[in-house]
Amino acid sequence: MGYCPNTPEEIREMLAVIGAGSVEELFAPIPAELRAKSFDLPAGMSEFELMRHMREKADACGAEIVPFIGAGIYDHFIPAAVDHLSSRAEFYTAYTPYQPECSQGTLQALYEYQSTICRLTGMEASNASLYDGGTAVAEAALMSLRITQRNRVLLDASVNPLHREIVAGYLHGLLAEAVQVAPKGCESDLERLMASIDEQTAAVVVQNPNFFGSVQDFTALAARAHEKGALLIVSCYPIALGVMATPGEMGADIAVGDGQSLGNPLSFGGPYFGFIATRKRFIRNLPGRIVGETVDNQQRRGYVLTLQAREQHIKRHKATSNICSNQSLCALRGLIFCAALGRKGFEELALLNYDKAQYARSVLSGIGGVTLLNAGATFNEFTLSLPGEAAPVVERLLASGVAAGVPLGEYFPGMEKALVVTVTEKRSKDEIHRLAALLEEALCS
Repeated sequence: MGYCPNTPEEIREMLAVIGAGSVEELFAPIPAELRAKSFDLPAGMSEFELMRHMREKADACGAEIVPFIGAGIYDHFIPAAVDHLSSRAEFYTAYTPYQPECSQGTLQALYEYQSTICRLTGMEASNASLYDGGTAVAEAALMSLRITQRNRVLLDASVNPLHREIVAGYLHGLLAEAVQVAPKGCESDLERLMASIDEQTAAVVVQNPNFFGSVQDFTALAARAHEKGALLIVSCYPIALGVMATPGEMGADIAVGDGQSLGNPLSFGGPYFGFIATRKRFIRNLPGRIVGETVDNQQRRGYVLTLQAREQHIKRHKATSNICSNQSLCALRGLIFCAALGRKGFEELALLNYDKAQYARSVLSGIGGVTLLNAGATFNEFTLSLPGEAAPVVERLLASGVAAGVPLGEYFPGMEKALVVTVTEKRSKDEIHRLAALLEEALCS
C-alpha cells in the first residue's frame, strides 16, 4: 500500500460505498494463486522506475524490445498526468472551436500551448499545431515563398530525409525549386550553404540537432540569409531545447519540429503533432489556426480564433491553413507534458538525455572497429561507423531484443556502414552495456 495515493480513511470510505469490508475482501474473486503476496519494492522509486519494475514483473516472457532508435521519433517517459488529463471528455471529443462561446476550455488550452511553444523555441508567435514534423517543415517553406515572393528553397541534406522528401513534393506542386546542399561529414556545410544563397532564395532549411545527431550554431547562417533577403528555418528537437540555444536566439525566422517527444507515445507513425513558431511580423503568413486572448464587453478575459481572414472557412482562396491540419489532442498532451515538468524539470530531462547519450557514445565508440563520425557536439543521438554494413548487424541484434539504431545506407548512399544510435532518459546503464556487448559479439563473429 506504500504507493497508494489514498489515505487509510479514504480507503475505508470507498470500501463502505461498494460494500466490501477490506481490501482483501475486494480482491477475493481473484484466485489466490494469481494474487501476489508482496512485490518486494525498494524504497524511493520514481514513477518511471516503479512502472518499469511492475511491467517487468508482469511480462513473463521478459522485457520488451529495447529501442536505441530515434531519427525524429523518440522513446521518452510520459507522466501519468498526461494520459489522465488529456482523456477527459471535454478535451477528447472537442472539435474545431469556431464558436468561442462554446469552446473556452479548448481555446484556453490551445492558447497556453502556443505560449509554451514560443517559450521553447524563443519565437514570438505560434499556431495551434500542425499535422506532424515533416509537414511543419513544408509549411514553413511555403511561408517563406509567400513572405519573400521568391521560388527557391535551400535544403541542408542533413535534415531528416523523409522531411526533405515532403518539402520537395510540396514545392514541386507549386513549380518552386528545392535545392539540396550536401553536408560536410555529419555536419551542415555552413560555408557552402552561405555561398548558395542567391536573389531567388526564399529560405534556408536546417535541422538542429541534425539527422546524424550533430549540434551546430546557425547564427552566422541566419545573418547571411538576412543579408540576402532570405529567411532561416530551423527544424528542432523540442527536448534538446532544454539545454541548447533556441532557434530564436540564433536569429531564425521560423522554428518547426515534431512534437511527438512531448508526451505522445510511440504508435506506428502517429498520430503525433507538428509545431511551428515565427516572428510576430510574419504572423499573417503563419498556417493553421491561431488562438488569441481578448476581453468581452464586460472586460472579462476570453479566447478566440484570431486573424481568421487567413482561414479556409472565411476566404478559402487566400487560406494559409492546410484545412483541418492541426492535431489538437496531441498538442494538448504536449502542453500537459511541459506543464507537468516545468522549466526546471524540462532542463533536467534534457540533461539526463545528454548525459546518458554521452556515456553510451563513449562506451560504443570504444569497441574495436567502431568509429564515432560526429566531429563536434551531439545531444542524445550520434553516428557510428561499423567495420561492415550496419543493416545486417541491426537485424541480428533485433533478434536478441535490442533495436540498435537506424542504418543510414537506405537514406545516404555510401554510408552503408553508418548507424545512428539514440539514447533517451529511459535507457539504463545495463541496457547500454547490453547493446555494447551484443554489438561487439556481432562484429566479432
